[in-house]
Amino acid sequence: MQMKTTSVEAPSTSVDLYIHKRKSNILKCNTENTNPIALDGETLEDVKYFTYLESIIDKRGASDADVNVRINKENTTFLQLKNICKSKELSTNIKVRIFNKVLLYGAGTWRTTTIIIHTLTYITKITKLHHETSLNIEF
Repeated sequence: MQMKTTSVEAPSTSVDLYIHKRKSNILKCNTENTNPIALDGETLEDVKYFTYLESIIDKRGASDADVNVRINKENTTFLQLKNICKSKELSTNIKVRIFNKVLLYGAGTWRTTTIIIHTLTYITKITKLHHETSLNIEF
């Protein structure tokens, strides 16, 4: 990993692109290697998880915490939009689009555990949206 980090740094610097050492972290996945990774003599911080594009990524590649954050955001949004959700004037399609935007943003990075699938299925039931039309992720 150290060689890869160094091999990216040199060509980047030649075109005035610099790796910010304090903003750079290392997340080691599926490795027994505990050697620290350094950039210009400074050791980069080894982290257990990080947030990327509003998704929480951990050593397993995704995080149940990320799903829980999404569910909480979805609950907050639907409480704020309760009247819209109950509205008979809006189509189910519009309600589904709101649901997908809030809850499923970044779902491609989630691990699909039984608990996550059960939770998402339950949410579709309580929001009175049909599973087939509301969830755009493959289980």
